[in-house]
Amino acid sequence: MDEVREAVRTAYAKVAREAAVAPAAGASCCAPSGGASCCSAPSGTGVWGASLYNTADLNLIPANAANVSLGCGNPVAIAELHPGESVLDLGSGGGIDVLLSAQRVGPTGFAYGVDMTDEMLDLAQANADRANATNVEFLKGTIEDLPLSDSSVDVVISNCVINLSTDKPAVFSEMFRVLRPGGRIGISDVIADDDLTPEQRAERGTYTGCIAGAFSFSDYLDLLASGFHRWGVSRGGRQTEECS
Repeated sequence: MDEVREAVRTAYAKVAREAAVAPAAGASCCAPSGGASCCSAPSGTGVWGASLYNTADLNLIPANAANVSLGCGNPVAIAELHPGESVLDLGSGGGIDVLLSAQRVGPTGFAYGVDMTDEMLDLAQANADRANATNVEFLKGTIEDLPLSDSSVDVVISNCVINLSTDKPAVFSEMFRVLRPGGRIGISDVIADDDLTPEQRAERGTYTGCIAGAFSFSDYLDLLASGFHRWGVSRGGRQTEECS
């Protein structure tokens, strides 16, 4: 499992280094520029990464934060963020979702990003500095062992990252640990059909390509439900979830 984590770290460090030199226009969801992407549609455009954000939002952040977006969705759009709230982005990368969240929650709110890759943290902080964002903080850590205290945030978001974890139950346990009771989640992720075995997923793509590590739909919902039930909330409750 350490080998998988190091492979993921190496792949995303490469993206960050390239972005620090020049805009990473070639990067796409889940895969470094020049690599095979799990999320490439036949048309090749308009489906993944920064294309999922509206122009007005992208104009609020540095271009390099958008160009290095490796996501498969737009969790900020579904998280129902409000002024004054605190939000945490799991696997924050170049900072696009943290910076947009900071805009939503305003000066009385706060946005955290957690990432395990030094190069991505440096890139995200540089983007925050360019955006003059003072209500953000990027923290080094893993999504299986978050560097935040219990019940410390109102909302947890993530964009095509949980599939990269080799210990997803730990990720969900940590997510609900740091959420305040009654908090919300907004997740965009790659998931697998229930009838695909782990071996069949591995045949279709790599861990760094977001395929081999994808959980099944049922497994994902079971982990979400286990956290909700701790609060006495059913799947139809107030929490927001998106598995795409």
